[in-house]
Amino acid sequence: MNDSPGWASPGSSPSDEPEHGGSPDTPQPAAPPNWSDQQPPPGQWSAPSGRPTPPPPPPPGPGWVGRWNTPQQGAPQGWQQPSWGKPPSPKPGVIPLRPLGVGEILDGAVSTMRAHWRTVLGISLIVALIIQTTVVLLQGFVLKGVDTTALNDPNASVQDVLKALRSSLITGGVAGLIELLGTIVATAMLTMVVSRAVLGRPVTTGEAWQDAAPRLLRLLGLTLLLPLIALVIMGVCALPGILVAIAGSGVTGGGIAAIGILPGAVVSIWLMVRFSLASPALMLEKQGIFKSIARSAKLVRGSWWRVFGVQALAAILVSIVAGIITLPFSFLAMALSGDGGTNFLSGNPGTYGWTYFVVSGIGSVIGSTITLPISAGVTALLYVDRRIRREGLDIELARAANVPGYAGTSAGTPADSTTPGG
Repeated sequence: MNDSPGWASPGSSPSDEPEHGGSPDTPQPAAPPNWSDQQPPPGQWSAPSGRPTPPPPPPPGPGWVGRWNTPQQGAPQGWQQPSWGKPPSPKPGVIPLRPLGVGEILDGAVSTMRAHWRTVLGISLIVALIIQTTVVLLQGFVLKGVDTTALNDPNASVQDVLKALRSSLITGGVAGLIELLGTIVATAMLTMVVSRAVLGRPVTTGEAWQDAAPRLLRLLGLTLLLPLIALVIMGVCALPGILVAIAGSGVTGGGIAAIGILPGAVVSIWLMVRFSLASPALMLEKQGIFKSIARSAKLVRGSWWRVFGVQALAAILVSIVAGIITLPFSFLAMALSGDGGTNFLSGNPGTYGWTYFVVSGIGSVIGSTITLPISAGVTALLYVDRRIRREGLDIELARAANVPGYAGTSAGTPADSTTPGG
């Protein structure tokens, strides 16, 4: 009989077991006739094999987590301690293969940049250099000779305002288009790098380009289509006010249009979050534009606020990092360019010199080199997290990474209810 608290032998009860330390008058059963009168002291009897019988291992205490297959000291030979608790998730690359928390998504993006810094920083640096060099040249040769003070002068003529506005829009539009194209290329290549980093596989810049190049045109179409959808929605909501303004009541029409734009903006933000995972779906699943949009809507369904929160947090962090890097260069550029500070305060960037453009461009290059990988990494890892939660992608990823024990497994039940750290 084991007297451990809470334990009882099968089929026994306290009533059919004599109490320990009973009365000395209680008759004791006689020893069998073939027993010797001298018996060994208790606790020193040896088994016939000559080896002492080891005591059984103690039961685990509350909350105890054993080490997998680690024999306990003093246990019988060949005995293995049972596994208590859930084993850790495999982590062949930058993230553990299970549903991710918000901090793990952000850390995974930074870990990708650390683990594959040559490829990641090389891609973002090349793209940032191309973008900023083009922008600086446009500013130096086109915007430098344009006087934009008419935009802030209430007494300026209509011709001067239109001339300054046209020059600014042309320069800003060309610079924005170049920046958009560069961001698309960087996002596509960095998404491929992250997909390899999840599996713990290295990737070169050439391999990332080879994987991303066939999808660039579709990614460009997707990137242009999403803001176009938002503009159409807000335009439809503001249409009644525009019609009233055309009819002759400009103030009333403007008020109606402003009121109509508000719900249009809310609907547009809701849709942009629903479609925010279309880019990695297009790149990694090799889907078309509209199928990628539908795929993103399916993955985000039921988790809109979480996706919105992660994307908003990443955008805030990227803006803070970019500001910390670029602001000192902007102040330095104004200090080195003589009257650049005066031009900046007067709102006339057209009279800036080459010194201002070059120094501020260097700051923009450094900022983009750091922030582009974080933005692309967060979006790609958020896509991976949603597929793990909804589709059990972690099993397929573990199998693709040749993790031991996953060779013959199949994708299990989605683990959307498990949210470690998130």
